[in-house]
Formats: sequence, structure tokens, C-alpha cells
Amino acid sequence: MFECVLKLAKYILQGTGECTLKKRKLIGIFIGSIIIIFLIVTAFNTFAVKSKQPASKVTQVTINESQAVDRFTESITYQTVSYQDRTKFDYPVFEEFISFLGTSYPLVHEQLEVELVNDYALIFKWTGADASKNPIGLAAHYDVVPVLEGTESNWEQPPYSGNVVDGLIWGRGALDDKVGVIGIMEAVEYLLQEGYSPVRDMYFMFGFDEEIGGEEGAKAIVETLTERNVRFDFVLDEGGAIVENMVPGVESPVGVVGVSEKGSATAELSIEGSGGHSSQPKDHTNIGRISKAIAKLEDTQFKADLRGPGEDLFEFVTPEMGIGMKYIFANKAIFEPVIENILLKQPASAALIRTTIAPTIFQAGEQYNALPEKATAIVNLRVMPGESLEDVKQFLEETIDDDEIEVKLSGSEASQVSSSKGWQFEAIQQASRNVYPQSVIAPYLMFAGSDAKHYDKISENTYRFLPVLLTSEDLKRMHGTNEHLSVENFVNAIKFYVEVIKEADKH
Repeated sequence: MFECVLKLAKYILQGTGECTLKKRKLIGIFIGSIIIIFLIVTAFNTFAVKSKQPASKVTQVTINESQAVDRFTESITYQTVSYQDRTKFDYPVFEEFISFLGTSYPLVHEQLEVELVNDYALIFKWTGADASKNPIGLAAHYDVVPVLEGTESNWEQPPYSGNVVDGLIWGRGALDDKVGVIGIMEAVEYLLQEGYSPVRDMYFMFGFDEEIGGEEGAKAIVETLTERNVRFDFVLDEGGAIVENMVPGVESPVGVVGVSEKGSATAELSIEGSGGHSSQPKDHTNIGRISKAIAKLEDTQFKADLRGPGEDLFEFVTPEMGIGMKYIFANKAIFEPVIENILLKQPASAALIRTTIAPTIFQAGEQYNALPEKATAIVNLRVMPGESLEDVKQFLEETIDDDEIEVKLSGSEASQVSSSKGWQFEAIQQASRNVYPQSVIAPYLMFAGSDAKHYDKISENTYRFLPVLLTSEDLKRMHGTNEHLSVENFVNAIKFYVEVIKEADKH
């Protein structure tokens, strides 16, 4: 805008010879007026933004903490590990876990319909009073990633112990995702004890192979329900969490509810040509050309654009920012280049606004003095909503610009984008605020994959949210060493699931 003003001023002065004092004043007044108008408009935009957070209605749910914690800690002792090689699954342990659920939650198993899919995935159906309403679904998974061999001694507590020390519950799955399974089961058992009857049908769905894609778990559940013409108003699966110091300028912890997840694609870049002795190399070898291709991709990158779920995130958190950051984000149309430059400085925020490029494997050569006849690189890409695999492949080929490098691309596009404006999102937001009244709840774009993508096929909206309060250090432990969860977080997760069931029944 200021460039336009300066050009106009220059135009006024052209051909007039020396600028008179009168004309100087006129131009000064003109530019000053433009600046004043700019400040008034941007200030108005800043103070006009209104909070999108519902008033919290502090939960009155009272949980028998010691009994709930005992059941949760026992769940962790079952080593329900999923491996890429399915022959390594210890299926008897999965059966023991299912039996444990039956023993631990008798009312759920007596009053709800229970079904096994592919022997180990679970569907619980709680029939509501009004069959005309679409059901809702709460989903989780009870499989866990392996503990990396050789790291067991690095754990402060044994990784499958479920030990409770100083208010922390230790063990693989404490965060990902037995807290979801047990939290939901505890919530439903509690409501049954209280004599609660749902208005709409409720489904509780637990996968057993989410960590390797969910093909026999969540996907099979979806296929089963599709045959019965079940259609959900929303499904809530694991995903984002409430994280401290997540958004610059927002002092409160921000709870991010995934409304979509990025696609995951794998690109194979390969080139073949004559090898030969390393004493007589060509100017550009196979390794050099693949390396140059990767360098071009990293230097160019996909175009950044603050839109979709990323834009929605800042729409929800802007009203809660301090005045400086609020001024910038409330005037996004003006400061978008500045905002995007800020976001591009950190990998986590950059991933919100562009398809990401991550070279992960390089294969070439076997002998130090022999030129390889073939060089291959594997690049993992996380694809933004609205971009197709065809778009991605075209970008790769045009950026690399080497006809002898073959690009093969496989994978999946981003999931559908669920609404953040309807009662479905608001039910999750309200339930969260009832349990975590100081939190700011906002939609966002999830980078990792989950079982939620399968439920897109049978649900109007699919959300991804783990109702616990975490730090950035906690997030690092999710698939790593010393995974643990506080007792307070676990109890609050149960309360959240109680609240979200009740909130969904109000609509």
C-alpha cells in the first residue's frame, strides 16, 4: 500500500520543477492521512476480534481415582506391541487384554453390544433413545510401538510396569494410546453407574494395529459399519493435545483438535547409467545428480500458504494473544507475508502451511573405487489438504529438471477437512473447557497419521484430539524412552469423555 502512495506522490511532482512548499505540505497531508486511516483500520480490526472460546462450565464429575488408576496401570502391563511384520504379533497377549477389559468394566459388557472384528478390534454400541439422530463415535487404539531394543535400561521405570511414582504413571502406551481406550471405558462405566441413558446411539471403537496403519483394525471396523449403513455425525479419535507454550503470544495452554491430517507420500528418485572405475568419472555421476536433485528440492520447497486448518488455528487463537501478536494476526490480509515468514522459521509451524520434503534414504554404490550404476533416494512428503499426488509429482519433476532421473510417487492424499463451525466441534470444545477451563481450544492440521483417516468414509466429521495437558518434552516421549502420564491427566481424560458424551447428547 505504501509503495502505491509513494508512486502517486512521485507522479504529482513530475514535471513541476522544484517542489513548492505548498505542494510539499499537500503531499505530506495526503500521506499522513493514508497512514492515519491505515492505523485506524488495523486498530479496529485488532480490537474487533472476539473470543471463540465458550464459557467453561466446570465439570462436576467425580471419579474413584485409586480404582481407575489401578485399572489403567494394569492395562499398561499387557505388551500389546504391533510390528510391521505381523508374524511378530503376540496375539495371546491381545486376547488377554480384551479379557481384562471384560473383567474390569462389567456394566459396559452387560449393557452395551460388544463385537470383535478380525478377532482383536472392538466395537461397543450403546443404543440411544432417539434412532432418528446420527450416532457419534469415540475411537482409540490399544496397540503400542515397540521399545527400541537396547534402550530398556534408559527407562527410569520398566517400560511395561505401569508403576506409579510421584503422581506419574509410567509405561509404553501411557500416552499413546491406552489413555484413550481406558479413559473411554472408565467414562462409560461411570455413566452406567450413574444411570445415564444416551439420547443418540454411541459407538466406542478400538483398533489393535494403528501403529502400522490400522488396515485390520480401524479399516475393518469401518467396512463392518459401512455394510450396516452406519453414518456418524462425528468420530473423535486420538490426535492433538493441550500443549503449554504452543502458540507464540498466547500464554494459556492451547488444545489443538485435528480437523484434518496431512497425506503421506513416498517419492523414489532414481537414475541409471554406466558405472566404471572411479579413476575415470564423468563430470556428473549418478550420485552427484541425485544429490543435486535433492538439493534443488530442499532449496525450492513447496509454496507456503496460510490457509485451511492452519488459518483456522490462528483464527481461534488470535483473540487470546497479547496485543502485539494480535495486531499482526488480526490484520492477516495485510501482514500475511510477514506471518508466513515467521511460521517458516520453525519446522513445526512451517509444516502447517506447506507440503514438507524430507529425504530419508539414499542408496548407491558398494565399492569405494567403483562408480555405482544406479543411485536412488527416498523422499517422504507430508501433503497439504487441497494438493493432489499429481500436483506433488509435477512439482518434483519440474524442480529436479533432469530427464534422466525417474520419479515414482506413491502414498495418500490429505484427509477430508472437518468443520470447526458446527455443533460437533463445539461439543468437543465445550467438553475440553469444562475440564480445562484455562485452555484455548482450536482446530489445527495434524501432521502424523492416525486411524481417524479410515473413519472419514463413514463420518460427516472426524476429529483428532487427546484430552491431556502436555509439555513439548512430553510429546517427545510419546514413542520414545520414559513415556509417562500424570495421574491428574489420566483422571481429566476420563472426565473429558464423560463431558463430550453429554455435550453430544444436547444436539
